[in-house]
Amino acid sequence: MLKIALLAPAGAMHRYSGSFGKSLHYAPLTLTTLAALVPEDVEADISIYDETAGKIPLNLDADLIGITCITGTAPRCYAYADYFRKKGKTVFMGGVHPSMLPDEAAQHADVVFTGFSEQTFPQFIYDYIRGNHKARYCQNEDFTIVGKPIPRRELLNKKRYITTKTVEAIRGCCHTCSFCAYPAAFGKPVYKRPVKEVVAEIEALHTKHVLFPDVNLITDLQYAMELFNALIPLKIMWLGLVTSAIGMSDELITLFRKSGCRGLLIGFESITQESQQYIHKGVNQVDGYVTLMKKLHDNGILVQGCFAFGGDEEDESVFDRTVEMAIKAKIDLPRYSILTPFPKTPYYAQLEKEGRITERNWAMYDVQHCVFQPKKMTKEQLEEGTDRAWRMTYTNGNIAKRLAPFRHSPWLSLSLNLGYKGYADKWHKFTREVMCDNSDIPVIDSVK
Repeated sequence: MLKIALLAPAGAMHRYSGSFGKSLHYAPLTLTTLAALVPEDVEADISIYDETAGKIPLNLDADLIGITCITGTAPRCYAYADYFRKKGKTVFMGGVHPSMLPDEAAQHADVVFTGFSEQTFPQFIYDYIRGNHKARYCQNEDFTIVGKPIPRRELLNKKRYITTKTVEAIRGCCHTCSFCAYPAAFGKPVYKRPVKEVVAEIEALHTKHVLFPDVNLITDLQYAMELFNALIPLKIMWLGLVTSAIGMSDELITLFRKSGCRGLLIGFESITQESQQYIHKGVNQVDGYVTLMKKLHDNGILVQGCFAFGGDEEDESVFDRTVEMAIKAKIDLPRYSILTPFPKTPYYAQLEKEGRITERNWAMYDVQHCVFQPKKMTKEQLEEGTDRAWRMTYTNGNIAKRLAPFRHSPWLSLSLNLGYKGYADKWHKFTREVMCDNSDIPVIDSVK
């Protein structure tokens, strides 16, 4: 029997021992989907280890070890990969970071996957069994997510997540934000699952609560209308991600309400229009944020609003002004990050050309630490201001101001706010020393 262990290492802040509690953490789809892609005619024992939910054992009994990697976890992924390879295991690696920097990843893994792996992963399994696997597998030109298998959710420890009912509908985004790693890793095409497949998967879950982790549910409006009309008869409640473009259509907001939408994550990014232009996210119209929030609240939809500090147009005043706006607009769950130049993105190329990249350890690229020289403030001011914004937003008084009058899903919004309050209180503890420390993973020199 082929033994396969699938790993998702995590950065210090997001690790099970970090600052993200269960109330803020849903089950990702990457590893459960990979598990489902193992061909049915291959007898395999598959295990999943998500470091946001628990420890990754160092004594894994596996022939193959797969590691999914984003930029902020790359050093830790490489440490695990080096360790297990020295133990005689075959290690394969994929994800956003290896797709952008495959030659770097190849220094630590026997096999590197670039792009999406629904078609290439099963081929690798067959190649491995025959003893002739390749060192590099690249996304097929005829790639599609039509007919993708149902994720192996039963392999997860359900007690570690707020939900495991995550379902994919559409993959990709129509926007080309200069800071976004997604198009740099996977390109610009948008892939859509047939609506009937999405509905069938939801029905098979026998649940009333679903989360769509897709980066932008309204990247194809026609598809979105078809999908959410089809959800109405299911009488479910769902959460998902969209852009502020949802505010351009009252019809779409009404449809979201009728289909069961109870919460949306929206990347507001900044409270200044100049910063939106700086990151090429013109879809965001700052002067419409308050109106958009009212529309969504009137339809019973909670909002997690995300902001990224550090644009060249922003000075130290941006932190207090953003908190004030979040309170005024009654954003249910504000979330703050620091604008981060991921490799191979236009934003990284710009800052590299200007000589402003100041940090080369990928562990610091977790969108919570500054890795470049800001234009109108110091690195320390940017990090301290972000810390202050978190703390101010999640004081008991400001939580009450944002959530009053608690008309919609009060227990959900309050529990999430308390979760982020705990996160805000710990934010400052994750120094560079803590973030870059992988000393818990042994370094061995030879096969034992």
